[in-house]
Amino acid sequence: MNAIKDPHPAVLAVSKVIVGMMPIAYIAVGAVYLNECPVQEKIPIYLIVSGVFTIVLSLLSCLPGTRSTKDTPRTTAGHVVTIWNSLVSLFLFCWFISGNIWIYSIYQPEYNKNATDVSRYCNKTLYLFAFWNTTLVYILAILFVLTGCCVLFCFFLCGRADSDDDANQQA
Repeated sequence: MNAIKDPHPAVLAVSKVIVGMMPIAYIAVGAVYLNECPVQEKIPIYLIVSGVFTIVLSLLSCLPGTRSTKDTPRTTAGHVVTIWNSLVSLFLFCWFISGNIWIYSIYQPEYNKNATDVSRYCNKTLYLFAFWNTTLVYILAILFVLTGCCVLFCFFLCGRADSDDDANQQA
């Protein structure tokens, strides 16, 4: 059986930078439009907090000693980081659910600041950024599940070659 090799550190660093761009955009949009959504003041805060905690989660995964290999067991600090990582992930999940409530409950706000009902106003860029990024998470999750189901269906339909089957046939 071939062992899966860890990716080169440069590849990991580049992927972290690319993945880190979205949380930075969350922070930037939330900060720029902080007071631009009277109908739901929590939306910019939701974006800022999501961005900050996603960056923290990414940085935690870069700490040494957090992954165990055959040669090096996980350190005590690695266990602490893993627990902290799990807590941050749980918080982000709960925060995502809260953000869904704040974003989808006001659909579709008033984008015109000079409208008669200013209490329904939310900046268009802020709201649409939050709305489509949240919706994108659902789209990607559905695609991931559908792809997984298709792969499993193909495995069951076509049969999967098992190394034990080859050994049993030769005996």
